[in-house]
Amino acid sequence: MSLILSRLRRGRTLAVLASGLALTAAVFGGQASATGASAPSTTQHADARTAAVAASSQPCDIYAGGGTPCVAAHSTTRALYASYTGPLYQVRRASDNATRDIGVLGAGGYADAAAQDSFCAGTTCLITVIYDQTGRGNHLTQAPPGGFSGPAAGGYDNLADATAAPITVGGHKAYGVYVAPGTGYRNNHTNGIATGDQPEGMYAVLDGTHYNGGCCFDYGNAETNSRDNGNGTMEAIYFGNIKVWGYGTGNGPWVMADLENGLFSGVNAGYNANDPSVSHRFLTAIVKGEPNHWSIRAGDAQSGSLSTFYNGPRPNVAGYNPMKKEGAIILGIGGDNSHGSAGTFYEGVMTSGYPSDATENAVQANIDAAGYATSSGPGGLTPGSKISLRATTPCCTDDYIVHDDADSNVVIAPVSASSTSTTKGDATWTVRAGLANSACVSFESVNKSGQYLRHSNFQLHLGANDGTSGFAQDATFCPEAGHNGQGYSFRSVNYPSDYLRHYSYTVYIASQGGSHTWDSATSWSDDTSWAVGQPWA
Repeated sequence: MSLILSRLRRGRTLAVLASGLALTAAVFGGQASATGASAPSTTQHADARTAAVAASSQPCDIYAGGGTPCVAAHSTTRALYASYTGPLYQVRRASDNATRDIGVLGAGGYADAAAQDSFCAGTTCLITVIYDQTGRGNHLTQAPPGGFSGPAAGGYDNLADATAAPITVGGHKAYGVYVAPGTGYRNNHTNGIATGDQPEGMYAVLDGTHYNGGCCFDYGNAETNSRDNGNGTMEAIYFGNIKVWGYGTGNGPWVMADLENGLFSGVNAGYNANDPSVSHRFLTAIVKGEPNHWSIRAGDAQSGSLSTFYNGPRPNVAGYNPMKKEGAIILGIGGDNSHGSAGTFYEGVMTSGYPSDATENAVQANIDAAGYATSSGPGGLTPGSKISLRATTPCCTDDYIVHDDADSNVVIAPVSASSTSTTKGDATWTVRAGLANSACVSFESVNKSGQYLRHSNFQLHLGANDGTSGFAQDATFCPEAGHNGQGYSFRSVNYPSDYLRHYSYTVYIASQGGSHTWDSATSWSDDTSWAVGQPWA
């Protein structure tokens, strides 16, 4: 470890300690003022233990110090125990179906993203397992069919593209779990997860800008048979902007609790005024519950404290008191395998027992100090900048992505200094933050303002942004290192296995060796790699 890195880590550790001690002092001071009692309560003892371990601990160490240990801990970005040295997740590559466990750079450290990049170079990878760091074996794998069948073979859900959500944590490259509709993970045979009306807590760090109105982007406790078993058989964090069952103020998205047959934003079914819309790029979302009592909390996972959006009795609807939790774990789907949702997950845990606010505040301080940040991204892809995209296949290195003024089709064609000003403009694009995912990009035509590069029936066209979520997804592409080692490859946000590819001089989104002619494996790596150059216009 370099001296600079050591100092940075020590600084973050001290920040967590200071925050944890300050929070605990505030709790103690507030209670003493309110009650006049000199002897600390059981809760105060737990909060003191929380502060004591916050100095050199990760989230699960802090929860244990507060008397509510983790019984499931999942992350593709970092260790959630200070002593953890095991694997975080497993990837499988498309070229030969080989798998590789991706671990941490050191005890309690960040993900070894370089190991994934090396293993997946020249092909695509899927996340097959998200390992449980508690030692209880509560790993998350491909969700099986249930009340709804998934789109993959045998009715299973899709697996997440391993490179779809690049970020940095503490200055280190890492990847999140990018859930497109149809993607889901589950474990129906768990160890130690709350059942019945037993108390539990859970948090998740999510991308607060990646969501939709589908059901249901959840992380937490669900049915063990992948079916809807009635009110109160779930307790999970939900994030999105669906309003069918419940919602808060504004247009969403909201952090709510999926308790089965209801997404609850408070005590009432439907609307609850105290649950605000939230849009932090990195979001900490919390749901916790115990007999006839539950809470929603959330905050910015990059800085600041948690806010409590609800803290009170179970919903005033029959079937939720007492709860009938079953103890499965889900990610990205509903309890009955509803899989129409979208979202991105970075880390999360589930606990035994109802955590105190002070414990969660110390965990939030740890998350803030972890240093979540957006990936610096490929050079030249700054929103607002103008670029041209050049093919890197040996046949076509003078060809650029251009749009045809006559029919809106998108092709590759030669562009040079002697080209007309119209052609140069047709080969020039303004980079915009991704319409469907701000961590990705969209390309707006310089010659036709308001019209974007988008796919329709897998072929690329120029289209006017109509403001719909469908258009936004069709026009959003996530940059990755070029498959042939040159430039960048651009993955479709709503078809995660498909990339911008030229084939017979026409531009498509294409998978490697898929069923369409333009999915041909021949030259796929070259044809899906693009050099980002200076704008022609």
